Amino acid sequence: MNNLSNQIQTLAPNDPLFPESLKKIKSPPKVLYFIGNLELKNKFLFAVVGTRTPSDYGKKVVIEFVKTLTEAGFVIVSGLAKGIDTLAHKTCLDYGGKTIAVLGSGLDRIYPKENLKLAKEIIQKQGALVSEYPPSTPPNYFHFPERNRIIAGLSKGVLVIEAREKSGALITADWAFSQKKPVFAIPGSIYNETSKGCHILIKKGAKLVSSPKEILQFFGISFKQKSGSIEGTEEEKLIFQLLLDKTLHIDEIIQLSKLEAPKVLQTISKMELEGKIKNLGGNIFTAIS
Repeated sequence: MNNLSNQIQTLAPNDPLFPESLKKIKSPPKVLYFIGNLELKNKFLFAVVGTRTPSDYGKKVVIEFVKTLTEAGFVIVSGLAKGIDTLAHKTCLDYGGKTIAVLGSGLDRIYPKENLKLAKEIIQKQGALVSEYPPSTPPNYFHFPERNRIIAGLSKGVLVIEAREKSGALITADWAFSQKKPVFAIPGSIYNETSKGCHILIKKGAKLVSSPKEILQFFGISFKQKSGSIEGTEEEKLIFQLLLDKTLHIDEIIQLSKLEAPKVLQTISKMELEGKIKNLGGNIFTAIS
């Protein structure tokens, strides 16, 4: 149990706050429990899901895509699971966005437990936690495939970033297919187990995407990446421009900047301290614009 218990609210299908999109899906929830801001149902909701054990490649893709989609005004929907889901929620919050987590348990039984802090941050930053399961319901394994229809049902589309052949992310995608929602998938190495699910989806009709701009174009959304400049040395300005509209690993920064590695490391350390760039984990950096 946690101190979220007294914040839980209940919605019946006839309540004005109950999302219309969920009334149209197969086996619509008979009731929704939520904490936070369900006015978000009127925004552009978009699901980002994937494996609980992402590669560094997968983590980088999540950060780059969610950053751009968040800045374009998307509300990111995911399942609060370890791995891709967690990183999608966190990246959205890092860039000032709002996110919805759909749980496979009661809202007072956050799972995994280590995401309790993240769940509270989602609420504090005007997002929402949603579940069809009443308070005190434990996170039973069969709840997660069921809740995936709600993730798909809330969203205008679903992006799968790394998934195994048999995974919850593929179940979410299948729900989206059945609901006539567009599914997007990130290609990967044929030797990577966590890319096999995405390749299966692409064969089934998911749209292969290699840039978040392709998703925006699909929905007819015009968005110009933030631009800007900083005060600083020539090296700082160069690195800032490289990171302005993408995320890069330290090795990529060294390669693209054509600067000596010690100089890049020294400059990045200084820029981090000054709040000009941010380490998103695993030595992957982005500009703070």
